[in-house]
Order: sequence, then structure tokens, then C-alpha cells
Amino acid sequence: MTGTMVYASGWTLDDIHWGSFDPTKVERGLLAAVKSAALVELNAPDYVTYLQRVFRNSDTNTLANIEQWGREEIQHGLALGRWAERADPSFDFKSAFARFRAGYTAPHFATDDPDSVRGSRRGEMIARCVVESGTSSFYSAIRDSADEPVLKEIAGRIAADEFRHYKLFLETLNAQDEPELPWWRRVLVAATRVNESSDDELAYAYYCANVPASQESAVPYSRKRFARAYHSRAMRLYRRHHISKLVQMVAKSVGADPQGRPTRAASAVLWSILRLRAGFAPAG
Repeated sequence: MTGTMVYASGWTLDDIHWGSFDPTKVERGLLAAVKSAALVELNAPDYVTYLQRVFRNSDTNTLANIEQWGREEIQHGLALGRWAERADPSFDFKSAFARFRAGYTAPHFATDDPDSVRGSRRGEMIARCVVESGTSSFYSAIRDSADEPVLKEIAGRIAADEFRHYKLFLETLNAQDEPELPWWRRVLVAATRVNESSDDELAYAYYCANVPASQESAVPYSRKRFARAYHSRAMRLYRRHHISKLVQMVAKSVGADPQGRPTRAASAVLWSILRLRAGFAPAG
């Protein structure tokens, strides 16, 4: 985050400089991506409930950290949603979120199974590190590309939080008394979680955020169509250094060398994939 404001934890919605909002600097494509991100962030309570099941009987500090993580994720959603309503007065954040909640539930949230879908607590924390690596990079990319000053501030605050969340989950991973996972299993968990970014969550969030309920019959939901729409918007935000940082963070979570040749190769491959998904070749 060189050359940018580094925000401390513990901020609230009242700390955001809402009075600096400049509607002339709102970029429509970025707004569409932010709307969908707001819905996903606000959906944190389901993740909290799930992680509390997985880490049942853990020490109180671990459970408290999960609760705090959830509160901060909800705040991210509220901040992004408030900004989106200012940027687009026709956007009803509450209604869009209600539609999203009614139409999407991750399969492992719809069960009382107390075990992690990743096979172990270590696997669960690797998956969470992958997610936080992605969100930290995503909001860093928004911060660096946004011209609207309030969005730039919000994204900077969230990016800093997500990096702290990554470090929290990495520490939780390393603190587990379970047997260490073999390297291939660690890589498989990470790759599986990366692949899940193409599931219904982001696509349906993009749909609910950007297609009004009144247009549902005329514009029905299609995962393929709206996943493509989301990626074409979101992937244009990234620059090469965002992807390099993301891959380095994931590499560290699976026990690989963040500066090693395989990590650099993975970064190059991911960058090529994102350029294809964005539909153009952004400057590095």
C-alpha cells in the first residue's frame, strides 16, 4: 500500500468523510461491481455461524475473533451499500440484499454438519486465507483505480481490514493442533476455493444489485451471463502488482515460498487469466 493512506482498525461509518462525495467522479462500471460486493460483504453472519460450528470448543479468543471478523465484514457491506445509494439514488440496498438472501445460500450453510467442508480446521483456514487474499487485493485495486474520493477512502479502509483478517486466519491456521496437511492437500484446498469464485454467490449478487426486481421477468438470472458480467467489470480494476501480492499471500498460506519461482509462475498465469476474463489487456 505504498504511497497510500494506511487505515487503522476499529473505524466506524461515522469516520468516513461522506461530505467529500463527488457524483461527477462516479464510474458506472465500478459502481456495478461495488453494488454486488456490498451484498456479499453484508452476508457475513452465515459465515460466522458456519465458522463457529467448525471451531466449536476452541478457546474463547478464537471464537471472539470470528465474531469480530463478522462485525467488520458487515460494516464493509454497510459502507459500500451507503456509498452505492449515494452514487445511484435508484439503488435500494436493503431490497437488493433481501433478494440476494432469498435466492442464494451456500450449500454448507444449509446444514448443521459441524465439520469443515475443507476436511479439517487447517483446511478451513487455508480457504479463509485465500478469500482474504482475494478481497484485500480486490479492494486495493478499487482504491487505486477509483477517482471518487469517498469510494477511494472506503476501499482503502476495507483493504487494510482484509489484510489484517488474512493475518488473523494465518495465525489461526498455524495455531491448530491438528496434524499438518501434506503439501498437495494444502494446494488442493486453495485451488478449490479459488475455483469457487465462479459459483453463484458473486454472479447472483451482481444480478440482484444491478437488475431491478421489476425487470426479473424480462431479464432472468443466468449464472453464466452474470458471472461474465461481474468478471468483465471487476477484473478490469486489477494491475499486475495487485495479482502478485494476492498470489504471494496465497503461497504463504499453503507453506510455499512467496518469492519462489513457482509463485512467480502462478502469478503470471493468474494475470493472463484475469486479462482474458476482463476482455482486454490492462496496463501493468
